[in-house]
Amino acid sequence: MLAEWWAPFAAHLLLERRCSSYTVRNYRQAFEDLHRWMAGCGLWERGLGALGSREVRDFVIEARSRFDRRTLHNHVSGLRTFCKYWRQQGRLERNPFTGVPLPRLERRLPRFLTEEQMVQLLNGPSRLLENGVADAFTAARDRLALELLYGGGLRVSELVSLDHGAIDLGSGVARVRGKGGKERLCPLGRAAIAALAAFRGRHAAAAGPDEPVLVTAAGRRLGVRAVQLLLKRYLALAGLPLDFTPHKLRHAYATHLLNAGADLRLVQELLGHAQLATTQVYTHVSVARLKDVYDSAHPRA
Repeated sequence: MLAEWWAPFAAHLLLERRCSSYTVRNYRQAFEDLHRWMAGCGLWERGLGALGSREVRDFVIEARSRFDRRTLHNHVSGLRTFCKYWRQQGRLERNPFTGVPLPRLERRLPRFLTEEQMVQLLNGPSRLLENGVADAFTAARDRLALELLYGGGLRVSELVSLDHGAIDLGSGVARVRGKGGKERLCPLGRAAIAALAAFRGRHAAAAGPDEPVLVTAAGRRLGVRAVQLLLKRYLALAGLPLDFTPHKLRHAYATHLLNAGADLRLVQELLGHAQLATTQVYTHVSVARLKDVYDSAHPRA
């Protein structure tokens, strides 16, 4: 019975909504948590239709003891989408997760690296090459990965899925497929394009347009975990906090653009945010002047 509720919804997420595997994983975790709770209360045998406002409220109260507020919000959002799908399919009469009261989220400002810290981080691969710790291929690839994350403000999933044919070296723009399969154009900046041109010339001259930009020494597409680990390597080398993730480079990208005077809506488009409110979290920085052009705003353009 569990599979008959989950499998069609998972297919809907992957094939129709084109969600990433990470989003599907998070939805599944939320669904499995609800299933455990309902089974423990003896509700699962009666089906999801047995969930009413009182039951959902009890579930949320119990979940608050196990999850932080943000995780709880994400779980409830996922379950709301799950029930909306089954309501559209005619298996639920109502969505019990609509309007459920949740604890208020604390406002957290994004952490980011300063421009000086970014320079230290980006110079890490060259330092390892000069010291004989990294070979030429690894140093060039790692520098390229860091430059693309910071120069293009890419999500790590967008970075590892990037193929050579999606980047126009002449214009310095990449065609990126983001969340929900939405496509956007990302200026990468002069430094990132130079790193890509150097990498192609020395290590990927024969790569076709459908081949991945970032690869292992064996030629296989680099994975998300590999990018996370290489970042930690260069954070340690630069003496920077090891808990910074690839997404924090995206934060640095947005913050540095705004700090240099870029317009908020321009940054929204560059990041691929559907809502301006998502981008507004970066407005804690001092905006000196407004600009429309990426090249004049980004410190490495």
